[in-house]
Amino acid sequence: MATNRPVALVTGASSGIGKAAALALVEAGFDVVGTSRDASRVTPLDGVTFLDLDVAGDTSVTAAVQQVIERFGRIDVLVNNAGMGAIGAVEESSVAQAQDLFNVNVFGVMRMTKAVLPHMRAQGRGRIINLSSVVGFLPSPYMAAYAASKHAIEGYSESLDHEVREYGVRALLVEPAYTSTGFEANSPRPDTPLRIYADQRGAFDRMMEAAIKDGDAPATVAKVIVEAATDPKPRLRYTAGSLAGRASTLRRIAPARVFDKQIRKLNQLAG
Repeated sequence: MATNRPVALVTGASSGIGKAAALALVEAGFDVVGTSRDASRVTPLDGVTFLDLDVAGDTSVTAAVQQVIERFGRIDVLVNNAGMGAIGAVEESSVAQAQDLFNVNVFGVMRMTKAVLPHMRAQGRGRIINLSSVVGFLPSPYMAAYAASKHAIEGYSESLDHEVREYGVRALLVEPAYTSTGFEANSPRPDTPLRIYADQRGAFDRMMEAAIKDGDAPATVAKVIVEAATDPKPRLRYTAGSLAGRASTLRRIAPARVFDKQIRKLNQLAG
């Protein structure tokens, strides 16, 4: 069933930012396909077709993208939203945990991108919108692996954008700050916790819980995703929410010593 309407594919669309983005794209005139690891358990959303997809599996990614092409004949926008968090000091989190994180947050984005690019190039247009974070350009103590995964997405997206721009395809970044979702509660804890980090990790947990509770609504981020999807002259990076905008400015203009001091203050670190 080919369509003349633009088609958006949103990963991790069953809740949070992904759900809000799927609904906002429907409102903006897109045919929207949302994905979840188990679509049968997803509460239906008006205007959104759900498919099973595990971004950590090559076969699952290939099958889901092929289903979209067979049903709609096109993919105009890919929103790489599916992701996971991780909280804990570097020394108390195993490499295996980091590998699981990267398999979703980084290699999942790469799998999805490689699957949709041939179709976007063939039609001469397309946008790949990758959900980064303010910790894609800021350090985050007690979330080093997560910050590393988002830093990776920043470098990957910027490099990709240069490769595909001449074919009518753009790779864009959306960078939220704290967002009112289940992120903190759903982030795995360190698998080899150490007593020496317990107090500071606890302080970080409390800071994160409060920040997310008071964070931006998912709809705020969804609005920016739609902007990135429809902007006539898209830019590489879109910060989402006022805090993200301020953080981006701080990173660009603050002297290194001032910036370092602010990071330690924000994360309640001594010295």
